[in-house]
Amino acid sequence: MNIPVAAAALINSDGAVLVQKRCAGRSMAGLWEFPGGKIEADERPEIALVRELREELGIIVAASDLNPVNFASAPLDGDHLILLLYICRKWTGNPSAIDAEVIQWVSINSLYALAMPPADAPLVESLARLLWLPTRQEQ
Repeated sequence: MNIPVAAAALINSDGAVLVQKRCAGRSMAGLWEFPGGKIEADERPEIALVRELREELGIIVAASDLNPVNFASAPLDGDHLILLLYICRKWTGNPSAIDAEVIQWVSINSLYALAMPPADAPLVESLARLLWLPTRQEQ
């Protein structure tokens, strides 16, 4: 079964990206991820992501401020996760760790050092290219 998920690379005015650490007791606990969540059967990915960012971080995002970047897929507990990644540079409110152990703003280069779920990690290269930063292979 395919599990569609939408996630956001929130980028602040300093160019840092927000990541959150998965809570203990959950699948992939302790790994760092881009915030987001499952897309319900009746939702467009952007609407699901607006909902998830409000629930997980307490911020308000307009669907029109979500820009698609790339997608990745990975096996997940006998199913298959399809992760759609969006960039978002505009939101209302201050992100807080409502549904995560902790959140952190990190540079793109710092993302390479974080332990991330299999579907999130490959998207770091896409972000680096999009933001015109050296990728891992170029460093």
